[in-house]
Amino acid sequence: MPDYVRPAAPEILTVAVTGASGVVFARELLLTLERDSRVKTVNFIASDNALRVMAEELGITGRGKLLEQLLAEKTGQIRQQSNDDIGANVASGSYPADAMIVIPCSMGTLARIANGISNKLIERAADVCLKERRPLVLCVRETPLNKIHIRNMSLAAAAGATIFPLIPAFYTKPESLEAMAREFANRVLAHVGLPQPGTFRWMG
Repeated sequence: MPDYVRPAAPEILTVAVTGASGVVFARELLLTLERDSRVKTVNFIASDNALRVMAEELGITGRGKLLEQLLAEKTGQIRQQSNDDIGANVASGSYPADAMIVIPCSMGTLARIANGISNKLIERAADVCLKERRPLVLCVRETPLNKIHIRNMSLAAAAGATIFPLIPAFYTKPESLEAMAREFANRVLAHVGLPQPGTFRWMG
């Protein structure tokens, strides 16, 4: 059986949302992926704490029709996975996921990923990315940072993850929170090989 070869533009992604503020960034990223014809499958995982943040920030309640509530439209290639299902497809290195993005990534999730603790699907899927040398982007969200946070970011980066702090740009002069979140999501997607048309380019 030939080794799996990752395509130039990722076709199968894992997107996880954890219990840190900034769910609007995840929503804009998912909406962009839903409309990108290069993407075939997105496996979406939300932690229990992410659900609470979604309720606080977006007014979303419960797991029922979570994607429809989050995106305000029916989804085609985005599939919801249970964080409790440690036997899901993305938990195995044999499943051909091309990249994983955790947005936002809480400090608790970062700590478990950095230290190889995989009791839930999010951390296990991230661990698989690291062991299989696949792109793993952690959009960490916390301030101020203590030494434990910094150490865990260093550990995760040393293991192969990209630490991509959830810090939006202001020089684009965004007209809304959604526009700001969309620009950040586009930068994340460009990092994993999915550049988006219309993204702001600084020309100096």
